[in-house]
Amino acid sequence: MSILVGGDTNIGMKRKTNQDSICLHPKQHFYLVADGMGGHNGGDIASQMSAKHMPHFIDTHLDKYDVTKLLHEAVVYINNKIYKHGKENKELEGMGTTISAIMFDQNVLNIANVGDSRVYMINNNQLYQMTKDHSLVQERLNIGFYDRMGAKADPQKNVLIKTVGFEPDTTPDVYKYKIAKNDLFLICSDGLHGKVADQDILFIIKKHIPNIAMATQEQINDAIASLIDRANKNGGQDNISVIIAIAK
Repeated sequence: MSILVGGDTNIGMKRKTNQDSICLHPKQHFYLVADGMGGHNGGDIASQMSAKHMPHFIDTHLDKYDVTKLLHEAVVYINNKIYKHGKENKELEGMGTTISAIMFDQNVLNIANVGDSRVYMINNNQLYQMTKDHSLVQERLNIGFYDRMGAKADPQKNVLIKTVGFEPDTTPDVYKYKIAKNDLFLICSDGLHGKVADQDILFIIKKHIPNIAMATQEQINDAIASLIDRANKNGGQDNISVIIAIAK
């Protein structure tokens, strides 16, 4: 199996630093978006540690676990590493990051998620959200407090109830999906999905990649650039990270 993939991260229009990080690790077909948070440089460091150390953990533990368990253990490992680093450096205490990661294993996609970065799939010209946000807004949606339109207006929509590195323990959502022909996968931070509606994300990707089966690297790169541009034109209040991956 070959994976056609591209990714980029952008500071946006309002932030002074980019606390997002991405990881493209084609050796193991592993791809990650991390959106850091915390005072000073804490968010930058937490997301960068995820992008650096998770692929190393996967490389060195590949023969010890199946892929689903491997992703779970990788998130637990990096959570401990970030938490310890924050405790050892008081100016970084309380830092954390989201993690949305995918890893291809033959015809199966494995997903790990903590926080509100997301994994989407496009299949048969439809966009599906494959992850569930670990946010206060999502919890309110779960209990029927309001609908998705109401959620967009919630002033606490950026409050997370679970992250990586903020607390000594975390449990990621980890699951697998059997890949169908011509599935396209998108990983992004909330700098994209918080500023660009799902239907617009789908429209932009379809515009640049009209035939997923015939997708080229140039088309993937153009789609990523266009998504980031749209988020910035819609305000760009946050950092923006986007990865698109297609299994061939």
